[in-house]
Amino acid sequence: QVQLVESGGGLVEAGGSLRLSCVASGRTFARDAMGWFRQAPGKEREFVAAIRWSDGSTYYADSVKGRFTISRDNAKNTVYLQMNSLKPEDTAIYYCAAGIFTGRGDYAGLYDYWGQGTQVTVSS
Repeated sequence: QVQLVESGGGLVEAGGSLRLSCVASGRTFARDAMGWFRQAPGKEREFVAAIRWSDGSTYYADSVKGRFTISRDNAKNTVYLQMNSLKPEDTAIYYCAAGIFTGRGDYAGLYDYWGQGTQVTVSS
């Protein structure tokens, strides 16, 4: 079992920044992929970014490339999502997930452990 707890969401104006954190506990060694997904009201969950624990390889959705940065701190079992230049369309619940890394890590089906989500709201 892997437990994931996200934090760092909130309300920010367009152009602002937020940093999300995801602390992993349990059998984290069994999962090499950590991803961030988001879901806006009335929309399907979509991939945001992924990172491989072992070598730090990162992948991003085109919509956030250049604005968001995913990183990890192996010693703290924590993954971060630094979000800059936020737009109203970034408003969503953001979920952290753990799974087995395949390809770009951008498919929700690769992940079998999910956090409870943290709300990010960007005002215009």
